Amino acid sequence: MFYEFIAAIVSAFAAGGIASGLLWMSKGRLPKWIVPACAGLAMLTYTVWSEYSWYGRMIAGSPPEVVIAWKNETTAPWRPWSYYKPVINRFTAVDKRTIQRNANLPDQVLVDVILASRWQRVARVKVLFDCKANRRADLLTSDVKVEENGAISGATWTDLPADDPVLRAACS
Repeated sequence: MFYEFIAAIVSAFAAGGIASGLLWMSKGRLPKWIVPACAGLAMLTYTVWSEYSWYGRMIAGSPPEVVIAWKNETTAPWRPWSYYKPVINRFTAVDKRTIQRNANLPDQVLVDVILASRWQRVARVKVLFDCKANRRADLLTSDVKVEENGAISGATWTDLPADDPVLRAACS
């Protein structure tokens, strides 16, 4: 967030400097308010660009095995342009490179789920999905144990709808 603030300030100074140069070259024929107006417009333009390009920049560097399962699109009154096209501010992805299956429990898959949100650190969570029973268990606590046959005990299972996008991405 700090770097985005610095980038907005730099864009304002750059646009203000260009407008100041145009004012000087026109020998004062342009109105003087053009300098702060250009600086403000540059900051607003950078902010809108940054909001809309965040999602694309995040997934551009991801390997093809990272599958985007869900994304949140939002609108807000303080961002009136978001009513025209909603802004993506968080998403959930499944890292298929980390899939682990147990031969004793073929309907279960252990995988890393990536939780990304704008202006926050990306989180990786180990999640166990039961593809047949449509449920998941987040392996976040130390109470979770792996039995000799590979079964997980001590996990809290959460029922999911059959069309849950993260479940489908992990199980497909």
